[in-house]
Amino acid sequence: MKIDFTGKKALVTASTAGIGFAIASGLAESGAEVVINGRSQETVDKAIARIKTQLPEAKLIAAAADLSTAEGCQQLVSKVPDVDILVNNAGIFGPADFFETDDQTWDTYWATNVMSGMRLSRAYLPAMQAKQWGRVVFISSESGRNIPDDMIHYGVTKTAQLSLSRGLAKRVAGSGVTVNSVLPGPTLSDGFKAMIADEVEKTGKSYEDIGKDFVMAARPSSIIQRPASVEEVANMVMYVCSEQASATSGAALRVDGGVVDDIV
Repeated sequence: MKIDFTGKKALVTASTAGIGFAIASGLAESGAEVVINGRSQETVDKAIARIKTQLPEAKLIAAAADLSTAEGCQQLVSKVPDVDILVNNAGIFGPADFFETDDQTWDTYWATNVMSGMRLSRAYLPAMQAKQWGRVVFISSESGRNIPDDMIHYGVTKTAQLSLSRGLAKRVAGSGVTVNSVLPGPTLSDGFKAMIADEVEKTGKSYEDIGKDFVMAARPSSIIQRPASVEEVANMVMYVCSEQASATSGAALRVDGGVVDDIV
């Protein structure tokens, strides 16, 4: 199977690091013109330079914007008014006890994890429908189905993404546009590495070894018994965005290593 995005323009939100960076790099390597987004111009420029080091011919557009606000989303849409592929990857996470999670925290998570994807989908889907081709992907999480008791606020937003994705897929049914969710499990992203950095420093173990210890302690149902790499998650997203995935829409596709213990 040869996946080719030549002639397609893709926007990957929060693509300066982690899973988003891996997705953007993969799309660029496969021929897409890719919009690199982050909160600051500095991080966007650094990400573009990093991709260019490996892919000198990559077609990249810089688009710094804070997508946790309506104004930031509009700023991005004004700069890039039309895309063929939208990957809603912007999101935040972090543990906090339910009884210590205040309203502002809930609002911040909702604005970033849910409203950003909703606003951008509302902006870009009509043109995709008119062209009778488009791809929208929400980067959700296994936590959307396997709600963690130490991150309830996060899990709720990830469940909401699944509902939004499924509803939008039905809304654009028959148009040639697909809408799907991809659900990573524990992944050795930059954010995850930051979360376990103290343990790495304290023990002298590698990120991979500490990541495996974390998975076996916190997600013992994992079948692969380790975190995924960002590239492994990006591979699923690449397929979902491809021409070959034209019969896949309204799906919640897991890259969780088997953490969610069911067969559907």
